[in-house]
Amino acid sequence: MSTTVKNIFGVAAAVVVLLGFNLAIDSDSVTLPDSTTNHKVESAEEKPVASLKDFNDAIVDIAENTNPSVVTITTKRVEEVRVVNPFSQFFGNPRGEGETRERVQRGLGSGVIVSDEGYILTNNHVIEQADEIQVRLFDGNEVDAELIGTDPQTDIAVLRIDVDNPPSVPMGNSDELKVGSFVLAIGSPLSENLAHTVSFGIVSAKGRNIGLIQNRQEQWVGYEDFIQTDAAINPGNSGGALIDINGELVGINSAIASRSGGNDGIGFTIPINLAKRIMNDLVDDGEVSRGYLGMYMAGEVDQTMARGLGLGDIRGIMVGRVEEDGPADKAGLQEKDIIISLNGDKVKDWASFRTRIAAYKPGDEIALGIIRDEDNMTLDVTLGKRPQEQTASIAPQNKEEMDERLGFTVRELSSEIRSQLNIENETEGVVVLEVRDGSNAYERGLRSRDIITEVGRTPIDSTKDFYEQLEEIESDVVLLTIKRNDLEQYIAFEI
Repeated sequence: MSTTVKNIFGVAAAVVVLLGFNLAIDSDSVTLPDSTTNHKVESAEEKPVASLKDFNDAIVDIAENTNPSVVTITTKRVEEVRVVNPFSQFFGNPRGEGETRERVQRGLGSGVIVSDEGYILTNNHVIEQADEIQVRLFDGNEVDAELIGTDPQTDIAVLRIDVDNPPSVPMGNSDELKVGSFVLAIGSPLSENLAHTVSFGIVSAKGRNIGLIQNRQEQWVGYEDFIQTDAAINPGNSGGALIDINGELVGINSAIASRSGGNDGIGFTIPINLAKRIMNDLVDDGEVSRGYLGMYMAGEVDQTMARGLGLGDIRGIMVGRVEEDGPADKAGLQEKDIIISLNGDKVKDWASFRTRIAAYKPGDEIALGIIRDEDNMTLDVTLGKRPQEQTASIAPQNKEEMDERLGFTVRELSSEIRSQLNIENETEGVVVLEVRDGSNAYERGLRSRDIITEVGRTPIDSTKDFYEQLEEIESDVVLLTIKRNDLEQYIAFEI
């Protein structure tokens, strides 16, 4: 049976907090005095020695101090479904058409209060497409939560609750977390009734990229840099936290790898340094700004490729297309260059490289170590602003209602989407993602991957333009100009 990696969110979702410790027990040692200095040899009775009780008390203290910061998140989503009645044809409905009824989907997840202003970090997949979001506090009180913003490509969402003196947990530095550190998981695995369950383990690895975060059409992939832990995490633990020995938050739980669907000792957590960066952008600017290099990979240089290139034992990535006038182009990066380091750190693979680039802010300077024609060089690059893509957004107001009326969703033309769909840089517009079967837009011919360039004969270049132009339409008919296979077409449909 193959191992599957899944988001830890479903019918039974939960709050999980992972807490890390480092325990060092010094052995007795004797230092011999030299001829000029008097030394006192410290006996075992005089030295403080950490005991199992001390360790147990530390775990208890951190669990007690962290529990109030952990919250349970409940979500509600209402959708219309068609129910077919086989006997309806005998009661005035000769075609046996069904009735439309509302179906309520409920979800359960978790989050962590991280500021005195009531901001909460959780997973995007916990609150995605929710119509209502409620937060249950440690004392049992339930309050409505405001969605501040989401970033699907890191699976981070930010909520806010309006309560007096929210019990927040301080945020630490996930870069300093060590493999082997002890961790505690605190949450509600499998059921809301199991809230604040505590389990124990270690940090198993860092820097994991497992290909979990991507959209259904695979038109973009996420930025992953997971912390791996063997602390018991089960379906329902999404949105929890990782706490270090100082009682500081160092991660947000997101996924598990499992053959059984339950805990197999492989859990994945989003580092708090990444989550904090996303949260600050969403709170301050309403969107996430990522560093942008403007290049595509031609291939990863492993041991076999390095030998084939006559370069010995190196690792890195080979540069493919370099975008004209992009940051990489301006710095002098060329096709077939091999990038072997980023700010002095070795480049191992494309996934970790693009994640590190995206973690920088536009305007940041980086140093790329490259090999060109067997010569080692260093290029200084000033990163640009990553073109808008379906990465982060402020909490939508009427967007979901508009998507429901339209029967389809759209996204920005990111560089990755352009590359995958072979779209020229000169083409402006938005890409159609999902078109609902049976919608008027589908019946009139609109399909996934179509590029919408105009709404009502007005050119658009972003999702913001798209929705703003729709608001300007006074009739119930929408006219779209689309590009499909380099051919321009017009589609008109009713909303």
